Amino acid sequence: MPDTHSTRLNLSAGLLSVAVALVLVIAKLWALGQTGSLSIAATLADSAMDLMMSLGGLAAIAYAAKPADDDHNFGHTSAEDLAALGQSLFILISAGVIATAAILRLLDDSVTLPEHEAQGIGVMVFSIVVTLGLVIWQRRVAAKTGNKVVQADSLHYLGDLIPNIGAILALWASASLGLAQIDSVVALGAAALLAVGALRIGKTAWDALMDRQADPTMIRGICAIADAYEGIEGYHDLKTRVAGSRVFVNMHIELDGTQSLSDAHAKGAALRRAIVAAYPQADVLIHKDPIGVAKHPDDPRP
Repeated sequence: MPDTHSTRLNLSAGLLSVAVALVLVIAKLWALGQTGSLSIAATLADSAMDLMMSLGGLAAIAYAAKPADDDHNFGHTSAEDLAALGQSLFILISAGVIATAAILRLLDDSVTLPEHEAQGIGVMVFSIVVTLGLVIWQRRVAAKTGNKVVQADSLHYLGDLIPNIGAILALWASASLGLAQIDSVVALGAAALLAVGALRIGKTAWDALMDRQADPTMIRGICAIADAYEGIEGYHDLKTRVAGSRVFVNMHIELDGTQSLSDAHAKGAALRRAIVAAYPQADVLIHKDPIGVAKHPDDPRP
């Protein structure tokens, strides 16, 4: 279970994400009504999806913070991966809708220019400033807690900055140069960026749901801690898996078999504390073996 401080940080990021998405949806609805710009419609659709995903993400963060129980002995952190996978599917749908609308408008010779471009540009600038503030906070929270939902939300909102900037350029080109189709080109580019981000988020969530091992850098760090720890002669069967923001670590350490059980336990417990100190998101289980113990002939596992 994540500690109380991490849970509060994750919840603060989730609540701020919902609030920002709601404000941006309202602002962009007004801007769309003023301008009729497809690039603003693309960012509005994105913000609407953001709002739905942020609400789902907030629920997932709250659920994942629940302690382990009789039915979920390893906690509920996989809810984060399920939420992130759902986010990626919603983003892909959004990208498809935007891309279709942009292509249809590119093929339409009777496209009209957006109106009231200044109001639209003002809303986009406001959107960029608010989104930047959210991303900065999300990045700080994700760096401290490793929460996958917050990481996915941060990546998506960071990707939103480019379509927002593109919408400003499209409105400027329409007002200054009379280029109506720039609006559709920007919307098409925004859809492509959304799709790429969705696939990246989806792959990360899928890997976790399939019990993919931890990041190689973390595995090397755990090995370095075990190698340097006094009284531990070696280790084997180091296995890791990721579930949400938690990383489960199982390993066998090799100890002097002549020492007392209490001494052996103390060494294993000390190593566990050292690993958790270096990687607070880790849930560590250590099995102790005497040096040189051979595999039992009746054990079918390698």
